[in-house]
Amino acid sequence: MTEILAIDHVGHRGDGVSLAQGGAVYVPYALGGETVEAAPVAGHPDRRKLLRVDRASPQRIAPFCPHFGICGGCAIQHWQPDAYQAWKRDLVIETLRQAKIDCAVDPLIDAHGTGRRRITLHARKGTHDVLKVGFSAVASHDVIAIDACPILDPALDGAIEAAWALAETLTFIGKPLDIQVTAAENGLDVDVRGSGPLPSKMITALSRIAEQHNLARLTRHGELVLMRTPPTVMIGQARVTLPPGAFLQATALGEQTLAELALAQIQRAKLIADLFCGVGPFALRLAAKARVFACDSDAPAVNALQKAAQASSGLKPIKAEPRDLFRRPLAPPELLDFDVVLFDPPRQGAQAQAAQLAASRVPLIIAVSCNAQTFARDARLLIDGGYRLEKVTPVDQFRHTPHVELVGVLRK
Repeated sequence: MTEILAIDHVGHRGDGVSLAQGGAVYVPYALGGETVEAAPVAGHPDRRKLLRVDRASPQRIAPFCPHFGICGGCAIQHWQPDAYQAWKRDLVIETLRQAKIDCAVDPLIDAHGTGRRRITLHARKGTHDVLKVGFSAVASHDVIAIDACPILDPALDGAIEAAWALAETLTFIGKPLDIQVTAAENGLDVDVRGSGPLPSKMITALSRIAEQHNLARLTRHGELVLMRTPPTVMIGQARVTLPPGAFLQATALGEQTLAELALAQIQRAKLIADLFCGVGPFALRLAAKARVFACDSDAPAVNALQKAAQASSGLKPIKAEPRDLFRRPLAPPELLDFDVVLFDPPRQGAQAQAAQLAASRVPLIIAVSCNAQTFARDARLLIDGGYRLEKVTPVDQFRHTPHVELVGVLRK
């Protein structure tokens, strides 16, 4: 049974929201002001499937990808850019308002740059044992087979073909595969998950794929299978050798933009703490200005950061060590000497560390986040501890999605 719905606005996940029935009903790919025909979604009473747009918004544009609406990677390609950017900034403003935080929110910075430099492709055998390699479908574990993706960085050229070749070679395993591909400056860094141990006879076949598809390294669940050359990326003036499955910001421009926003706040600092430092996207740039203490629970990432710092000239000293900041955050006595603390945690935020920072005397805190809700929670802890949130800058490196990065500046 279909129904005609009036769409009130676009919600925080990028879906059109209809309020006509007394409760919110969500319709993906619909825009505010539109009238649409939609169908129920089994098992989800508050969701509908868009069948047809009866009255289109003047802000609706044609999506640029033929897979849009089927592939679950992008939520928004059908909205005029100015309206989309205003909506994404408003997501931040509304989240802060709900946390009773009043501060300036800068205009959204577009940091898509040349596109995504890391992806995870899924390989599954479907009906009639047909192999599919691609991204998950919308709200489903089904895989949409793809041969191209227009939002990828040119440095990932060949990544999809490489994933297909790997999946076809590993089909004997009969298990679902997840294939993570990262663009390094000297080839593709690939980590395969789900395969189980690989028999030695497969290495020759995989070596041929590595040569044909410019794989710098191939790992399985982080364990080395073969390496043609250590995969590296430039961070500031340092060259970092990536550990297997390393986390990087989604776009190179996103990483640079976040770091520049942080650097712009640092004047005469002598000692800076970089918490949740990863492979050093902040630390290796901050060290051009001041001494840096960096820590993260990911020991291979910390080791890669330390080696890159030691091999680079022109940087002030960096001390990096593994530490689980969720279980063992830096306490106020350990924070006494720092002029600046920067933290950039995973999506779950840095609640334990924020509570310790709130009780500290660190004069400047730079909070970076990929989740507005956990950012607001952590910022509230700091504000209640005497900090003033001067401003927040939203950064859009996940264009066409509801995800947004934030940089907040707090002073005491």
